[in-house]
Amino acid sequence: MRVVAIGGGTGLSTLLRGLKPHVAPPGSLGVPPRSPAVTRLTAIVTVTDEGGSSGRLRREFGMLPPGDIRNCLVALAEDEQLLTRLFAYRFSGGRGLAGHSFGNLFLAALTHLTRDFSKAVRTSSEVLAIRGEIYPSTLSDVRLKARLVDGRILHGESRINQTPKRIRRLYLVPSGARALPEALAAIDEADLITLGPGSLYTSLLPNLLVHGIAAHIARASCPKLFIVNLMTQPGETRDFTAADHLRALQEHAQGLNLFDYIVLSNQRLSPALIKRYAAEGAAPVVNDLDGVRELGVTPITAPLLGADHVARHDPARLARLLFRIARSR
Repeated sequence: MRVVAIGGGTGLSTLLRGLKPHVAPPGSLGVPPRSPAVTRLTAIVTVTDEGGSSGRLRREFGMLPPGDIRNCLVALAEDEQLLTRLFAYRFSGGRGLAGHSFGNLFLAALTHLTRDFSKAVRTSSEVLAIRGEIYPSTLSDVRLKARLVDGRILHGESRINQTPKRIRRLYLVPSGARALPEALAAIDEADLITLGPGSLYTSLLPNLLVHGIAAHIARASCPKLFIVNLMTQPGETRDFTAADHLRALQEHAQGLNLFDYIVLSNQRLSPALIKRYAAEGAAPVVNDLDGVRELGVTPITAPLLGADHVARHDPARLARLLFRIARSR
């Protein structure tokens, strides 16, 4: 199987961790003893981050933000390797260093040396011997702009994901940013395409706004799945149901019918977890299955909650579900 996973943030890296055991290691002649095996795994990652270490590097060096790319590199590398731990290491002190991760600085240095962000990502992939390939969705220096329901305009990811008002429309600035040809080729050759989980307006939709990506997904004949977050996000999707998430995707893809299935968790969260998230203004996403079907998409529900103390998908369960859907097609 050739799998393309599109997204950003912690959601994409969570999915990649579940898929990694099914991918043959670099340089191996065979495939791992799993069925089905992934012969090619491609991550297409958003590059609109403006906060934290990534934002500082972006402002100071004029480079694309490396943070989401770094998370994917670490997710697809061998966990026991010292280099993987090194890439994830974050400095807690030091003038100018506090808050930076080593992986971000490594990518910044490689970008400066090669003058090519995509080549820096490829080189880092070789250093970590990752199981797969990672592409930024575009090499253009893009930013986010959002128009709210009250008509106000917000600029930048950091402001957009904190707004208490609903977002009516999201834009890329500049609007003509083009996708990497390698990313589009991977979509064309895929046996399975996924979007999510991840922040709807700041991790997922920015990829679909890059010229070429939505059109190539729409043309693909393989199963295409949208994986919805377990929880709403107070700054982006307050009170959103599953159908609301899907409707936003369709509106921003200019009406293109991109996805065959929407993947939803039907596992109940503990009262303590619900209470903790409610204090932050978040709640479990409501699975309004009839509303999803009215949008022409088939809902698939399964227990997908991870075992840790946060509302996050279980990587292994999610990967197994994706393979079952692919086999059914």
